[in-house]
Amino acid sequence: MKKVEVVKADEIEVKPFILDDFIEHRVQHTMMNKVTKKELKHLADELGLVYDDTQIVFTKKLLNAYLLGK
Repeated sequence: MKKVEVVKADEIEVKPFILDDFIEHRVQHTMMNKVTKKELKHLADELGLVYDDTQIVFTKKLLNAYLLGK
């Protein structure tokens, strides 16, 4: 047998259903941050990679476009 819990009407909390809260692409955009040149340079230094400013700028543009889904 299943257990049933009886509650009073004033014990129930009612909230509006907002569909946008359950759409995946909206949640991802709010969680994603843009990549900065400083972060890329720090990461390249940690990995021991050789780079120049044009490569950092290109990588920044590429990653930010990817994160935005373009």
